[in-house]
Amino acid sequence: MPIDTSLRVIARATAKPDHVIQVREILSALVEPTRREHGCLSYQLLENEADPTDFAFVEQWASAEAEQAHFTTPHVLSALQRLAGLLASGPQIDRYRVMK
Repeated sequence: MPIDTSLRVIARATAKPDHVIQVREILSALVEPTRREHGCLSYQLLENEADPTDFAFVEQWASAEAEQAHFTTPHVLSALQRLAGLLASGPQIDRYRVMK
């Protein structure tokens, strides 16, 4: 049985309450171009039902290198620039590996 060397990522962002709509639009625009990136196996955007300011990406990448390359793409660089001042704090990015 092959070992799963893919990387799982949970990236969370909290919008300032008066910027939820803008943050939702910016984050939503990342989904399709990211899914087309080399090494992206899965990329989903979630919004907390109880707290609309709370967003999370649940991601699976073929490798850590593929995930790091994601941050150099034009769509991510643009989104990060557009998010400046709209988030309550910096994004929280947690990386996981699959345990047996």
